[in-house]
Amino acid sequence: MPEPPTPSRRGRLARLGTAVAVLLAVVGYVAVQYVYGGKPSPRCTVVSANGDGASYEFTAEQAENAATVAAVGTSRGMPERAVTIALATALQESGLRNIRFGDRDSLGLFQQRPTQGWGDERQIMDPAYSAARFYAHLAEVPGYSRLPLTVAAQRVQRSGYPQAYAKHEPDAVLLAAALTGRAPATFSCEGRPGTAPGGPAKVRAALERDFGRAVRPEAAGGRTVTVPVPATAAAGGEAPRRGWELAHWAVAQSSALRVERVSYAGREWRVGGSGGWHEVAAGRAAGPGAADRVRIVTAQ
Repeated sequence: MPEPPTPSRRGRLARLGTAVAVLLAVVGYVAVQYVYGGKPSPRCTVVSANGDGASYEFTAEQAENAATVAAVGTSRGMPERAVTIALATALQESGLRNIRFGDRDSLGLFQQRPTQGWGDERQIMDPAYSAARFYAHLAEVPGYSRLPLTVAAQRVQRSGYPQAYAKHEPDAVLLAAALTGRAPATFSCEGRPGTAPGGPAKVRAALERDFGRAVRPEAAGGRTVTVPVPATAAAGGEAPRRGWELAHWAVAQSSALRVERVSYAGREWRVGGSGGWHEVAAGRAAGPGAADRVRIVTAQ
């Protein structure tokens, strides 16, 4: 039977173990820097339009998913409160990430379960599909818009921790105000489009995926996608709201779709700019008909 290690030997082994752990950590860090070029994930920010200084910062991936959730909701005629409930739910369930794991067979943004009738794995992993299913169930909750957010979300999700939704409500309120277009020029991203295929065709396909037939881009050449803003109920402010919804959606999708510039209503967002939206000279970037069109310029 071997003799137990002496205190000095145990000390040497501990130091050796620490050295190996540090070495592995360094190797891992170098590998990550090599793969990702040392660049942090592009960030997005939404700020309050109420002048109270409230803001929320998150990743490009989260922004893409949030914009899809909001677009699916408004295209189904759901009110801003419904979008707020959906966004708070997705923040709690998945951190607004389209994950392939969870409790038992839970999947996706809302952690929906194939065995509970939410759809198959392929369907649930489609953010537009999973958002549509969430809204369909929410619409069946009587008076959901007047219920506390935790209660409305729980009626759909049946979570083991229903009060957890409450902590995400302030951020969801900011996101919903921007992504439904009620709060103009409050949503921006760094952009930095990656190497994934993008371009006008991808933008048009993504618009159809998230908004359905409610949005119809105009036929155009080159790198620009022009989206008309319906003039219905313009006196009530619905046209500008729709325009800002589309403009913020395009910014949220900028990394995934390689969007370089978005302009609407005399303001412009540019990838890699100093951040936020800036006023532009009439006709310079927005072009003719800027008041009723959103222009999305891609990198290719």
